[in-house]
Amino acid sequence: MQLTSMFVHPLKSTRGIAFERAFAGKLGLLHDREWILTTPDGDQITARSHPQLVRVGVELMPGGILLHYEGKAPIFAMATAYTRPHRAQVWKDEFQAWHGDQRLDAWFADILGQECRLLWLGAQSGRAFKGGAEKMSFADGYPFLLVNQASLDDLNRQLQRPVTLRHFRPNLVIDGDYPWMEDEWQVIRIGEVEFDVMKPCTRCVLTTVDPDTGSKDADGEPLRTLVRTRRLEEGVCFGMNLRARNEGMLEIGAPLEVLQERYSF
Repeated sequence: MQLTSMFVHPLKSTRGIAFERAFAGKLGLLHDREWILTTPDGDQITARSHPQLVRVGVELMPGGILLHYEGKAPIFAMATAYTRPHRAQVWKDEFQAWHGDQRLDAWFADILGQECRLLWLGAQSGRAFKGGAEKMSFADGYPFLLVNQASLDDLNRQLQRPVTLRHFRPNLVIDGDYPWMEDEWQVIRIGEVEFDVMKPCTRCVLTTVDPDTGSKDADGEPLRTLVRTRRLEEGVCFGMNLRARNEGMLEIGAPLEVLQERYSF
């Protein structure tokens, strides 16, 4: 088994960027979920409620991100302009992030149809990971999300209209030997980086949003099929949440080894 794809999502809920080589740290892949859109009070805004966000293109540039949206002039968010402390909330986590250039707020407000704030995580994250000493990005709950291509292939065999990896917004994609084998893993190594497999990733309506158009599937797929076939103890699941034990470079083609399985027979 090996690593076949990697994606970084610099701005939460917008288009990801595919990489051949990337640094994997304790916060996740470098630059993943470093930016977020919020209400003026700091509550997260995602594509769950505003699916048009998946049509926002992001380019990593020195010192910030360049943003694109059809029909609008590109705009650059420079990290050094984000110097004003601002409340941020991701699910139950409340912490300090940074606000800056109000031109970006107006640019996104035109897309969203409501007042909003663009926030930067900062040079050092103010969000604690599960209440501990380590830190988190603006990701939902864990630093990495892994998807097994064999599991996606098995899901697509049950669908009238196949879906893509981008429907699930993974960071890491591997070519597993068989579908759903990732359920059995507890510790894995990809290249030189070891990961704890924390829990299956619970899924929501965002999986029904077409990553190219931002439109929701009329039949509620693939979530409808996942509800029927992948209801686990944690909820309706697809993919696995990971946490890195160490840091290092990852490259496409790096071998995956299972160091410890969840069940022993």
